[in-house]
Amino acid sequence: MFDDQVLAITGGTGSFGNAVLRRFLDSPLKEIRIFSRDEKKQDDMRKKYNNGKLKFYIGDVRDYQSVLNAVRGVDYIYHAAALKQVPSCEFHPLEAVKTNILGTENVLEAAISSGVKRVVCLSTDKAVYPINAMGISKAMMEKVIVAKSRNSDSTVICATRYGNVMASRGSVIPLFVDQIRASKPISITDPDMTRFMMTLDDAVDLVLYAFKHGNPGEIFVQKAPAATIDTLAKALTELMGVPHHEVRIIGTRHGEKLYEALLSREEMVCAHDLGGYYCVPPDLRDLNYGKFVEQGEIRISGSVDYNSHNTVRLDIEGMKLLLMRLSFMQAIINGEYVQPEE
Repeated sequence: MFDDQVLAITGGTGSFGNAVLRRFLDSPLKEIRIFSRDEKKQDDMRKKYNNGKLKFYIGDVRDYQSVLNAVRGVDYIYHAAALKQVPSCEFHPLEAVKTNILGTENVLEAAISSGVKRVVCLSTDKAVYPINAMGISKAMMEKVIVAKSRNSDSTVICATRYGNVMASRGSVIPLFVDQIRASKPISITDPDMTRFMMTLDDAVDLVLYAFKHGNPGEIFVQKAPAATIDTLAKALTELMGVPHHEVRIIGTRHGEKLYEALLSREEMVCAHDLGGYYCVPPDLRDLNYGKFVEQGEIRISGSVDYNSHNTVRLDIEGMKLLLMRLSFMQAIINGEYVQPEE
């Protein structure tokens, strides 16, 4: 499906953008467009890959015209541009609205206007039962995706939803590694807090699946194991040869959950089990709600959500095995310290 086609990646200089790019560089795509705001990261990427397929576009998803300029002539879009840090979104919620919601609207409208074949958007587990500004903005982003998909005849719009992506920029694993290397205590918010654990490579597999099989408005979720933050910290200290490294519990930060959900109980009722993934079909009800008021959904009452407390739980050894799948951790263990993936 990618033979002689053009792919655009919004937020292409971020962790996900880089991971998707690496996977697609050896594909039959004739051109890959990187769309982002940061000219320094684009220049670094240009030098790093030195590949004639890559084209770079400076712009911001908040600016419709800059998006439109970048997607003319594009066949596929992977939309990863977002504000994703919980604290920054919490203190600047309107910035999250502008980027995550209105920016997505701009990308989808530009895609439809330009005749793009497929758009796959990146969402997060924080969009399920959201309690912070980042999660709320991503939940609204998903609603925009479903609404736009209803009104698009030629452009297929769908989404992928992920939990914690290990060693991505700004995530907890690089932070813990830096603290260990600096002989500082590991700062844990709550040792019993659980998070889904998945690698970037696993996440990109789902992107490819969504590009090939996604129907309008569908949300794809990757099944993933989870671990407590305490288990993660112990696995890291053991791998780095300092099993008794000091740990300091600082308490739950503003906007953090004890556990994350990848599917709500309402979504679990209608989700299709695809083996390694779930697919949530769009809600295609219209504004004639009478029949839904008079007769409820018995199935929902007996359903439970899919969260990091009730999924497969990793022990320390299992967490170590998963960590060692990361090139980041392999470099750390081999004494070749590198910065976390940008």
